Amino acid sequence: MRIASLSGRLILINGDRAVDVEQASHGLFSAEPQAVYDRWEEFRTWAAEADLPAGRSFEHSALGSPAPAPRQTLAVGLNYRDHAAESGFTAPTGLPPVFTKYVTSITGPVTEVTLPPDGHTDWEVELVAVIGRRAANVSKDDAWGHVAGLAVGQDISERITQLTGPAPQFSLGKSFPGFAPIGPWLVTPDEFDNPDDLELRCSINGEEVQKGRTRDLIFSVPALLAGLSAVVPLLPGDVIFTGTPAGVGLGRDPQRWLAAGDELVSVIEGIGELRQTFVA
Repeated sequence: MRIASLSGRLILINGDRAVDVEQASHGLFSAEPQAVYDRWEEFRTWAAEADLPAGRSFEHSALGSPAPAPRQTLAVGLNYRDHAAESGFTAPTGLPPVFTKYVTSITGPVTEVTLPPDGHTDWEVELVAVIGRRAANVSKDDAWGHVAGLAVGQDISERITQLTGPAPQFSLGKSFPGFAPIGPWLVTPDEFDNPDDLELRCSINGEEVQKGRTRDLIFSVPALLAGLSAVVPLLPGDVIFTGTPAGVGLGRDPQRWLAAGDELVSVIEGIGELRQTFVA
């Protein structure tokens, strides 16, 4: 199953067409995309049994984040060994660094992003997991049962704000407007042959800059849920950015930053793509 937000309304993706959930369910479920996660199991049962209309065509530019207003957004750093190495850190042996991306930075899959003036803006393609059932002290074996689905994410990062000062400001440096595109839709785990092994790629103006597989995560999605939920109860609709592989601008020699006019395309196998254009 795939769900999305189209012009602010919850939809099911039926092939290449959009089915409006509130209309198709005759008001049983709200049009508000974020509200569906509080009734996730009920919604999944309805969607599996419903006689859905064919739906209508739509433009990807009208899609928003499938989880536009999470109560908690948890983002994980240094969760690939090659990225930890290129960033000058040793790979974590305990839970990797965890920060947040503030909710006002969340956008949909096709956007225009304004570059902070005099900044060093970087890219980080990531697998995003959205919680479908409250998770507290869950085991790795049970973790996938708490995941509503997966999406493509970009942890866009302004490195000067992030790293300058007496202590790093990860959350601020990664939360400028438009710095957390998520989408293009949410795909339920059962859609994948193996949700723990997906290819992710990122390109700038057609040049591939990142390529990896989620099987190389130091902490897999189940391991992250187990570790995080031992400290913070994860709530329905919460968003988890799981980390990025090597190839970011910070780790290059010479370092490279996004510039006005650049087009950033982020792709994950079996899900889809994000497309960001940057302006001054």
